[in-house]
Amino acid sequence: MTTYASAGRSSEIPEGEARVVEIDGKSVAICHVAGDGFFALENRCSHDDGPLGEGTLVDDRIECPRHGALFDVRNGDAKTLPAVRGVKSYQVRVDGDEIQVGLD
Repeated sequence: MTTYASAGRSSEIPEGEARVVEIDGKSVAICHVAGDGFFALENRCSHDDGPLGEGTLVDDRIECPRHGALFDVRNGDAKTLPAVRGVKSYQVRVDGDEIQVGLD
């Protein structure tokens, strides 16, 4: 069974933007995809540990601010070089205005 932890308020993350939150000692990028909801990824590029949550969200992909690798926010898959491995993705649910991330 998945255990969910609070990751903040949905009203605090506008569509098309990402925010970094700390949940149980893990740095997580919360991405708000316009018209499609919230997704969560580990906040670490698989290429060089860049802070993904500080990157630009383009539709359903986030661009690492260091070298431009793109990752699919829905599942963490690497979509462009220089990244060749994906990153961990987390389950997300929204309860009222609260974003909750599954860490199991």
